[in-house]
Amino acid sequence: MPASSSRPPSPRSKPGLHPRNRHCGGYDFSVLVQASPELGPFLQRAKHGGPSLDFADPEAVKCLNRALLAEAYGIRDWDIPPGYLCPPIPGRADYVHHLADLLAGDAEGALPRGPAYRALDVGVGANVIYPLIGSREYGWAFVGSDLDAIALASAARTLAANPGLDQVIHLRRQTDRQAVFMGVILPGERFDLTLCNPPFHGSMAEVREAAQQKWRKLGRDARRPLRNFGGQGAELWCEGGEAGLIQRMIEESLAFRDRVRWFTTLVSSSASLPAVHRRLRQVEAREIRTVPMAQGQKQSRFVAWTFLDAQARRVFQSTA
Repeated sequence: MPASSSRPPSPRSKPGLHPRNRHCGGYDFSVLVQASPELGPFLQRAKHGGPSLDFADPEAVKCLNRALLAEAYGIRDWDIPPGYLCPPIPGRADYVHHLADLLAGDAEGALPRGPAYRALDVGVGANVIYPLIGSREYGWAFVGSDLDAIALASAARTLAANPGLDQVIHLRRQTDRQAVFMGVILPGERFDLTLCNPPFHGSMAEVREAAQQKWRKLGRDARRPLRNFGGQGAELWCEGGEAGLIQRMIEESLAFRDRVRWFTTLVSSSASLPAVHRRLRQVEAREIRTVPMAQGQKQSRFVAWTFLDAQARRVFQSTA
């Protein structure tokens, strides 16, 4: 079992990471290599003399993730197909911890623990990162949905390799590219949370152009992989981009207003926030919150909304 999530942050804490985040102290490569020896060959000597990693190398990033999941969360045999999204784990863990704080606010500060708490991860991906972290840190039960059958098959292999996870994490195929919750949330089903990391771009052409601009600015070969963290079509783009998907999410949330305690989504672009808040006011969300997050110099945030008042949230039960 992984160590307790009450681990205090290191004095070398990265600015902005949640205090319960296991990765606050940066990467201890000696410990990570012990947990996953295959990471060793990817280590380099940094200018300061210590070990480092080429974060532009997708294979190096994947090995780092495998080591982090093994060392911090006790996850074994994690893998993703070539080219699929390999997310930076510290930032993903931050979203989970802030979601726990959101639920704790409905319970006089008591952290939500155990499988009675249920979360829906929209776009779970091949990496199944949010359910892995959420189940290990807080014991939550998850449903993960995705359009991509290959991604779901990969996620299922990770669950099968870790006894007990397939009992608390369930995967569902979304067959309608225009739908978010419809066809995934079953009749009468209830969730404490929904979470989502929307694709940012509106087309594959946008993805390619953004990647090429990035590599040119870095003075690197623009023919490199689209992103050092990978990503397939549905992971990187959707019709209308991030703003379009969030608007569809808001519209569909109305149909489940009594069966979800909090709807949430990451919002990569702060420029999207005014339109998101405006639409949430129009649909008469009871509460709207924007929660800032940061990892080093990278700033991010998620938006949360609910149609339930404080009393209804306090007595909300996602399971019978």
